[in-house]
Amino acid sequence: MPVSPTIEFASFADIAAAGPAARGDEGASALIVLAGDNVAFGPQTQRLVAPAAQAIERAARAAKFKGKAGAALDILAPQGLGWDRLIVLGVAPKKDDSAAEPFDFTNLGGQAMGKLAGAARVAVMFEPPAGADAAAAADFALGAALRAYKFDLYRTKKKDDSDKDTTVALTIATADAAAARAAHGPRAGLADGVNLARNLVNEPPNVLYPEEFANRAKELEKLGVSVEILDVKAMTELGMGALLGVGQGSIRESRVVIMRWNGAASPDQPVAFVGKGVCFDTGGISIKPAASMEDMKGDMAGAACVVGLMHALAARKAKVNAIGAIGLVENMPDGAAQRPGDIVRSMSGQTIEIINTDAEGRLVLADVLWYVQDKYKPRFMVDLATLTGAIMVALGQEYAGLFSNNDELSERLSKAGQATGEKVWRLPLSSGYDKMIDSKFADMKNTGGRYGGSITAAQFLQRYVEKTPWAHLDIAGTGMGSPSSEVNQSWASGWGVRLLDRLVKDYYEG
Repeated sequence: MPVSPTIEFASFADIAAAGPAARGDEGASALIVLAGDNVAFGPQTQRLVAPAAQAIERAARAAKFKGKAGAALDILAPQGLGWDRLIVLGVAPKKDDSAAEPFDFTNLGGQAMGKLAGAARVAVMFEPPAGADAAAAADFALGAALRAYKFDLYRTKKKDDSDKDTTVALTIATADAAAARAAHGPRAGLADGVNLARNLVNEPPNVLYPEEFANRAKELEKLGVSVEILDVKAMTELGMGALLGVGQGSIRESRVVIMRWNGAASPDQPVAFVGKGVCFDTGGISIKPAASMEDMKGDMAGAACVVGLMHALAARKAKVNAIGAIGLVENMPDGAAQRPGDIVRSMSGQTIEIINTDAEGRLVLADVLWYVQDKYKPRFMVDLATLTGAIMVALGQEYAGLFSNNDELSERLSKAGQATGEKVWRLPLSSGYDKMIDSKFADMKNTGGRYGGSITAAQFLQRYVEKTPWAHLDIAGTGMGSPSSEVNQSWASGWGVRLLDRLVKDYYEG
């Protein structure tokens, strides 16, 4: 399981006075400093590393290190400092960096944590030559906490020392330690929310099935979140025939979980987040190929994000009323499973012809979206789902697909994506695409064919939101099996938690 660093903030003088502490067999000590163009240091850092100035100069010359962002210099046992390692991280903008974009200190914190294998006590002189505030230092700490995550709960043997759990004591020296400490508080809850989402996605499907997923969501009650779990009987009474049809082939019963955080001072309309939670997806009767089917344990990444987000909002006492709703099912192909050609009735009363049982996520979301918009009348709804492989054909794994009936919400999501690095790209919705899911036998069919698959899936969902401002995020390329980055080395990225937390923070808190 993840071992997060212990993070403290101190003054520059504290680090200079304390120096490295002996750790015996517990691990080495490391000092991290930040360098600008031509290996320029801030004044406090320059004084601290002065005894090793010649060693730094020689190492930089040999490695052709110029202090550019993304580059690093690792010097072992630098003479005159007493630290086992000196790590110099470049923070000077690259030539192709946009001057309008702020430096990404979260990524820098992840980069730093990635250099610390074997280190136990680490000090960071957080003094970028170009200057930075307390929020930047807190962002650095956030990146370190995210990068430290790993999921090894089921590994009984460690291959080498790098696999062994090491608790890193990370002390970050800043110009204003108190302000950095205050800024770090909410980010610590955010890191926990991201890592909670990662845990859920990484769990094997025999452990994390709908009922167990619901039980883990219920643990948010410890943070003040109200949690309601709807079982099959309750969903049947509500008429959630679309969702129940997906899960009827599994021995694991389906669930819907409603999480409520009431942090606003007045009874404002809530904001709402809805997640697809297919805990395992065989494709049902329209069964998937065997190759890589094991990855379908991650088909609940949207639901995992919603749980992680609700944790983050509650942990930082966000001044907002928020609803998190997740539909939890298994899509299995036994004798009771729904068939291609079946017609199901959704909670909205609209009927759906099942063309492909592997287009199941939209059926789950349809009933949950309708339930949320009908019962809670939210200011907006954002749903997240690992919905279509087609979105990966269109966007790869760099962006999530964004579909929306509201320009303002779309613009805000795009800005939050740029700020957090969890980027979205808007694709079209139109009546022309809508015709592709018209059915001869029911109000609609659950797939529109090969072309525009992500769009027709979004068109399907739009029929269940009425006039509520709504955005759909197709995270098939970003929620699981995502590329390694400075802040994530795990198969599960926890994608979306930081994006939506930023959306709430920037635009919807009172």
